[in-house]
Amino acid sequence: MSAAADDSANDALGVPELDEVAGEWMDAADLAHLPSLRNQFGQGHVNYDLSSMSWLAAPPYTFGYHTGVLRLDGAVLPAQRFRWKPYGVLREHTADGLTVRTDTRMALAQDLLLWQIEIANDTDAPVEHTLSQDLFAMVAHTETGWGWLYDVPWSAGNHHDFMSLERIRETTRAERDEPPYLLGPGPRQLRLGRPRLPGIQRDADTEIMSLAFELPRHVSKDTVYPHRHAARAALRGIRCTGSDGRTVLDAPEQAVLEPEDEVALGVFELAAGQLFELEFRSDAPDQTGILLTHGNHPDSLQIGLAAGRLWFGICGEQEYAEAVIETGRWYRVSITLDDRWVGLSLDGVPAAATGHWSNSPRWKALATDSGVGITDSRSPARADYAFDTPPDLVEDIGSGARALWTVTLEPHQSRRIGIVCAYGTDAPTADADAVDTATAAARAAADLPNALAQDERGHRELWQAMFTPGNPHFSGHLPVFQSEDPGVAKSYYMGALLALYMRNTRISDAGPIFLTGGPRLGPTTTYFWDHTEWSRAYALLEPVGLRSWLHRSLSGPYDESFGFDARNGGPLGNEYSASHYSLFRLVEHYVCVTGDRAFLDEQAGDRTVFAHLEHLANGWRARRAEATGGILADLGEDPWRLLECVPNYVNVVASFNAAYVGMMRSLAGLLRSAGREAEARTAEAEAAGLAKELLTMLLPDGRWQIRHPGLDESIGHVLDFGLAGSYLHADLSESQRADMVGFVSEKLLAGSWMRALALDDPAAPLANRPDHGSAGAFCAWPGVTAHAFARLGRPDLARQLLSRLHAAASGGLWGQAMEVIDTEGDGRVRVAEDGVSNRDSIAGVAATEAVLSGLFGFDPSFRSAAPLPERIDVPGTGTLTGLNVGRGLG
Repeated sequence: MSAAADDSANDALGVPELDEVAGEWMDAADLAHLPSLRNQFGQGHVNYDLSSMSWLAAPPYTFGYHTGVLRLDGAVLPAQRFRWKPYGVLREHTADGLTVRTDTRMALAQDLLLWQIEIANDTDAPVEHTLSQDLFAMVAHTETGWGWLYDVPWSAGNHHDFMSLERIRETTRAERDEPPYLLGPGPRQLRLGRPRLPGIQRDADTEIMSLAFELPRHVSKDTVYPHRHAARAALRGIRCTGSDGRTVLDAPEQAVLEPEDEVALGVFELAAGQLFELEFRSDAPDQTGILLTHGNHPDSLQIGLAAGRLWFGICGEQEYAEAVIETGRWYRVSITLDDRWVGLSLDGVPAAATGHWSNSPRWKALATDSGVGITDSRSPARADYAFDTPPDLVEDIGSGARALWTVTLEPHQSRRIGIVCAYGTDAPTADADAVDTATAAARAAADLPNALAQDERGHRELWQAMFTPGNPHFSGHLPVFQSEDPGVAKSYYMGALLALYMRNTRISDAGPIFLTGGPRLGPTTTYFWDHTEWSRAYALLEPVGLRSWLHRSLSGPYDESFGFDARNGGPLGNEYSASHYSLFRLVEHYVCVTGDRAFLDEQAGDRTVFAHLEHLANGWRARRAEATGGILADLGEDPWRLLECVPNYVNVVASFNAAYVGMMRSLAGLLRSAGREAEARTAEAEAAGLAKELLTMLLPDGRWQIRHPGLDESIGHVLDFGLAGSYLHADLSESQRADMVGFVSEKLLAGSWMRALALDDPAAPLANRPDHGSAGAFCAWPGVTAHAFARLGRPDLARQLLSRLHAAASGGLWGQAMEVIDTEGDGRVRVAEDGVSNRDSIAGVAATEAVLSGLFGFDPSFRSAAPLPERIDVPGTGTLTGLNVGRGLG
């Protein structure tokens, strides 16, 4: 059957064509977070111009800086409109009777970038223009450093520097002069000696997190920081003066440093025109260590010694002075700061200075008759550019090149130019079909229209396979949803597309992985909690992959991490209070969907899967504290374990205590099925006791209490509503249900979306992040809310909410942080760019999950031995068909 016929067949069953699910033209002014690119191998971002890409990562390959801008007659054109599709992004600029449109792609399951540029003359007169494309490929090959903050290549090495790379992305905006990028904004603490490891912009890990500036140091275990200790040295006469001569900092006293010493001085902001001065003496020969750091992030100004040579770093780069520093001698150092240039002088003589990123000495470019080759001097990585239309001229520019075409167009005529970049190592391979990067690029460029068409066909095939039993791409499939409400149907299928989009088939040899977020973060990272938000759908779509993922999750230190690096397997991050609930629910849904009860007896780490479930469900026992009543779980005082940004959402909260009630009741069903009746009755009794105590925390206005030592306070957060509604619905009275529903309806719902925290909550001014705070909501929370609405007896409200969600996706799919930006009008919502938030987030598949579990009551559980249905009909909602429960794994 042809692809078109398959599309028609699926559409007749209720599955829309791929292009109908997402991909509307959006004005640049209406977007905060620009569209992403993914190809089942890697991920990336488009930028503000018409062609460049940043944050490209397809492990084991990682790219730095950006790939180069497109110019018309020497000017960078801004993208005025964007259109995202799962296979690529269209960008467009129209002015003065000329339209330039580009199609940018990461080719499906290939290490290949594709561009097609179309220029159209919309006037009645002939025109001639010069089109030029910068060609950069700062690519590296690495098998380490694949954490949430993954390693990105810079001139002096590989490390993650979020802020610097984002400022370099900003330079792709079309302005007469390139925007400056060297100096980061905001005041920072100056410290002498031992540096804080980069990543956290605060002085304490326990402080609340703002996405605007701060990023946790969630790196893989194999990440190595080259400079961890202070130099053995003395410093004095530290002074910073502004361009107006005013003193910014004056610290004349001498400080003598040993390797573990850290001395905090003043807090100030670096600015253009400042002069930073000091004197220092090295007290050991040929040593390596840090003299001072302004801030904690890799983009901070830092001065240090490496094997006896003086260097300074800023905005991701390091520059070295040639002179070898003599032991015991005092040197005078001055740093001249400018937006576009920073220089170091030693004893009054210029010794080192930054260069433009495009002139990096690390990569070498060579233009040939057929294209441009770029090699990395620090790894075996290389890239090759090829063209479907030979340029009139190729110029060398720094570590890349620039291709130029003279384009003559008759009235209402258009012309297309194609560019391809292939990347790899050209190392020997066992794959007989493998070709070198130059050949791969040339082949794709020779027939670019076919390469583009084949790319689209591949995505359509995967989309069709998601809903087809026995397909060759997934070990299961999702149900087909025929809805009486087109809005609910679109939200359901948009969630399914998000799962497909976040899938990666190369980073792990243990099977396909669904990534948590990105593209600026985590190209190999998978969180426990985020997968919980679509656990039923996950078990239906990819049961074999979920089984493998659960083995890896349960075998690691899940009590001390939030997830793992799927490439190298190591744990990532800090303890999350959600981990017990998350892993229990994922195992429960896997086993109950597939019927694979043998999985329960398999060893995962130091215990069987069954024993893990007992540990997870009983996790509340070790978390009780006398200071907060001694009955419910006290989750501690660190907000990073819960919601990160809501400072008072700590200690005893309703959400995860309700989840423990649900786990204990499910555990009782599992124990009973194993013939452990007495233990099952005990588990049920303990769950009832926890539920009874928990209900004393529900307030008459539908909010919940938080219990701190010696203090109770209220909170209006969606997480309490979602988990309490899901697991305590049978314990609540009708009036209590109505109170909870009324609170969410009146205080949290907003337009096509919602807020995570009520605007009138006392914590709201301190927690305005658009994922877990009052400015918007995490992409999972509407689905969680719809599920709870249905459990609380209001499927009508669940349908209404689900019918609106698709409108919030900013022309693509939902992101980590969805901000409500028009509270007076139609409640307009968009994917927030807010600092380090993710453009894509797997947790948004919660919308699909809510249709399955909330509207259709699909709830596989240890509590019930009843067989699961193959088809579910709900009048007024629609029909689910093709539930592939219990096949092939029991």
